Amino acid sequence: MFQKLYRWTLQLAESRHAPLALGLIAFAESSFFPVPPDAILVPMSIAQPKRAWTYALICTVGSVLGALLGYAIGALLYETVGKWLIDLYGYGARVDEMRALYAKWGWAVILIKGFTPIPFKLVTIVSGLLAYNLPLFVLLCMITRGARFFALALVLKYYGEPIKKLLDRYFGWFILILAVIIVLGFWIAGHSL
Repeated sequence: MFQKLYRWTLQLAESRHAPLALGLIAFAESSFFPVPPDAILVPMSIAQPKRAWTYALICTVGSVLGALLGYAIGALLYETVGKWLIDLYGYGARVDEMRALYAKWGWAVILIKGFTPIPFKLVTIVSGLLAYNLPLFVLLCMITRGARFFALALVLKYYGEPIKKLLDRYFGWFILILAVIIVLGFWIAGHSL
């Protein structure tokens, strides 16, 4: 079953619509969607290693644009959409704590959490809610998301063939590990800032 899914994913990664889908997922993940773009970036970069840098750029741009939507949700729609999303991830009761942390360490929160599996939408919505400096927010998002996606692209560009051989053999484990990372990210998000 996993081998069929793996083959389908690689075929999809070679489709002419794959870059658009990658950008849309990166955009959505920064504002409301739970699945990180890494799930598509990895097979796309393995299928076409020469385009790994382009795919990382697409992820970065999509993620930063999505971060702006997340910021807008926090700034303009917090009482409706933003509060619901923050409550969904277990942060509702911690807004005052986040406010104090952002006042002192907002830049570090954005940089560190943007590079981790913690759902980035939490950072973007909270940044908007707390009216974090918008130009600085955009700059920090470009740095942290770019570093994350370009680091992954670097690994895939130079070690893509060995990774592809491992995925050919252990794709089921890859899916399981990815699911654990996503769940772990949500758990960490619910227990820390």
